[in-house]
Amino acid sequence: MKAIIIAAGQGSRLLPLTLDMPKCLVRVGGRAIIDHQLDAAEAAGITDAVVVGGYRIDQVGDHLARRAGKIATTLVFNPFWSISSSIGSVWAAHDHLRDAFMLMNGDTVFAASVIVDAVRAAPPGLTLVVEATTDIHQDDMRVAIAGRRVAAVGKGLDPAVADHRSLGIVLSTGGDAYARALRDTIAAPGGTDAYHHAVVARLAAHGVNALVVDPAADWQEVDAPADIARWEHGRHEDALHR
Repeated sequence: MKAIIIAAGQGSRLLPLTLDMPKCLVRVGGRAIIDHQLDAAEAAGITDAVVVGGYRIDQVGDHLARRAGKIATTLVFNPFWSISSSIGSVWAAHDHLRDAFMLMNGDTVFAASVIVDAVRAAPPGLTLVVEATTDIHQDDMRVAIAGRRVAAVGKGLDPAVADHRSLGIVLSTGGDAYARALRDTIAAPGGTDAYHHAVVARLAAHGVNALVVDPAADWQEVDAPADIARWEHGRHEDALHR
């Protein structure tokens, strides 16, 4: 399995922290966001990662070149990072989407155990990692599940029906279903402005597994300075760095 990390954006809500650096290099708990992700992927036994960069990609490349660790990284450029949504970054990595992969949003920090458990527990096919919660926020990608399957995905879903939220992690054990759905999603009206979860939504009718994490799972989406403080003061660093 290969890790694919979407790390092309600036992160305007983190300004001024991202005035001179990309969001993925902002330090949270003493480490860059991308290091949380790569370390967790390595702990899960993943040996290769594709990082999709855009804003100040030279800094991302320099950081990856200096990184310690055994996971090999390939940097891919998304030249449309400033005018397309996250789906544009997934398209930039489309050559890697037919093999087994784990796709991750580049603005989320995880305890290593979250990724280790997800890789270990994901069944064959396509899987979206979700958390059951009643604390739904406006920016959350809401998920409705039926049994162990994804029924619907979207930010506008009714919280009364969509009582799960996505961690931004999609796993595939291989095949071309995701790549074909990505192409069809982008080709549809407004497709370049879609979030990459729209691909999962398109495939839901054909069967997408829902992997529900433990309620105590340590993870945090980093959109604003308050999120950094929440991780550093309310959550704990993963076992690799305790």
